[in-house]
Amino acid sequence: MKRIVIIGCGNVGLEYLKKLCMTDIALDISLIDIDLEKLEGEILDLEQSLVYRDNNINIKLGDYSDCNDADIVVITAGVSQSIKNRMDDLEKANEIVVDITNKLRDTTFNGIILVASNPMDVITELIAHYLDYPYNKVIGTGCMLDTARLKSLISKKIKVKANDINIYVLGEHGDSQVVAWSNANIGLENLSRFLSLDEKEELEDNTRHMGGTITKRKGYTSDGVAGCLLELTLCILNDLKKVYSISNYNTNYDVYLSTPCIIGKKGIERVINIKLTSEEEEQLEESAEVINEAIDKILPKELY
Repeated sequence: MKRIVIIGCGNVGLEYLKKLCMTDIALDISLIDIDLEKLEGEILDLEQSLVYRDNNINIKLGDYSDCNDADIVVITAGVSQSIKNRMDDLEKANEIVVDITNKLRDTTFNGIILVASNPMDVITELIAHYLDYPYNKVIGTGCMLDTARLKSLISKKIKVKANDINIYVLGEHGDSQVVAWSNANIGLENLSRFLSLDEKEELEDNTRHMGGTITKRKGYTSDGVAGCLLELTLCILNDLKKVYSISNYNTNYDVYLSTPCIIGKKGIERVINIKLTSEEEEQLEESAEVINEAIDKILPKELY
């Protein structure tokens, strides 16, 4: 039976939990959160919803000792979501990261860490740094979510199934993200044959602001990123070797940002090097600089 620990059971953590419970994998799931009373209620409610499902899933209130033999630790704890820039609450987010990593360091955990806390790329790098953990085993959902959003928008626009659209969003999970249009295709035909320049710019802009759009209407985002966490979990537990644009340590830019990677039981099994245009390369460099500048506010590189 595989063991998963979820640290932070707000909207994203709970949505991820619910999606896990719809799988057919035998799981022991431990939940760590500061609001124990609410969490107890959530567990009772969810357990009752599983009565008529034929699965083997155990859910419990947990603590950090549950990480000792966990296969995956999923970190969704963070600052309450708002429509502000993801970087605005960085100092408070860092305090949460320090607390979590201090407690994780006292365990014998050696599995894979999935991160879905904002600012995504900064938090993922801080976790890897504070734990002095292998980069291939610390994975942020990053632009996997933005890629899904863009595919969904393109699918509606040109009436092609989203999974048949090959495109990646790169860089920061934020305003400086980069769409690799030069590599985008349907089958072997470049996507530019289906979309005008104005349409591509509109789709790119809508993708960039999709999180804010959803938050304004719903109050928060949860389903999309929880779906990314579930997919990464399945890739790791089943060694699926799928390719996603996730936040990973990039040696060229010396920072965590999103590029396509093969995900399997070891975490990041290989980084895919895609050829970009000079303009896209420049945009990716600028995106890396945005992330680096944010990290420097918390942890200057000379202290590494």
